[in-house]
Amino acid sequence: MTRIGVVTFPGSLDDHDALRAVTLSGAEAVPLWHASDDLTGVDAVVLPGGFSYGDYLRCGAISRFSPVMDSVIDAANKGMPVLGICNGFQILCESHLLPGAMIRNESRQFICRDQRLRVESVDTTWTCDFEQGQEITIVLKNGEGNYIADDETLKVLEGNNQVVFRYLDNPNGSRNDIAGVTNERGNVVGLMPHPEHNMEELTSPSLDGRPFFSSVQRFLARV
Repeated sequence: MTRIGVVTFPGSLDDHDALRAVTLSGAEAVPLWHASDDLTGVDAVVLPGGFSYGDYLRCGAISRFSPVMDSVIDAANKGMPVLGICNGFQILCESHLLPGAMIRNESRQFICRDQRLRVESVDTTWTCDFEQGQEITIVLKNGEGNYIADDETLKVLEGNNQVVFRYLDNPNGSRNDIAGVTNERGNVVGLMPHPEHNMEELTSPSLDGRPFFSSVQRFLARV
């Protein structure tokens, strides 16, 4: 059985939702602690949403220096699948596992809504069960979800098919309507919306979060 670890940082608030999503997908959910550098032999890692360290300094800037992140960075550079959701995406950017950065939403307001996205790349460990161009609905909730990058970085992202998700009606002001990106290798993905909240019919308007977790299991099964 695939073992997927979910890191808890001080201020994480969607870690238990992510652990439940892993379990619902049929994988083994493994809690990981920010102060330990032991990944306990997991096959993949999820950095969940929330407000790690109260979002002090910058979102994700302090968590990037947690002991667990040294291990996550090393494992990611060796090919382990890593998914960063919302605050987890911010941590991946601060860790330089993904390019770009997050700033305050253009509206200067916290946004909480069901968000429509378009799948731009299925060439990653977390999106191979989607279809190219597929339109999905995923929960969005953030105050600092405005993705920015310089023109050269955006050119590279677009040219290398590293934009994974794009907003269909950009709520944050993100450049090029970017909702999520991947690294060149395709094993590290970050996005602002929360797929762990779109797993069950009782609580979700869609089940569009499920392919994230089935994708990584299918990828790992053939490695």
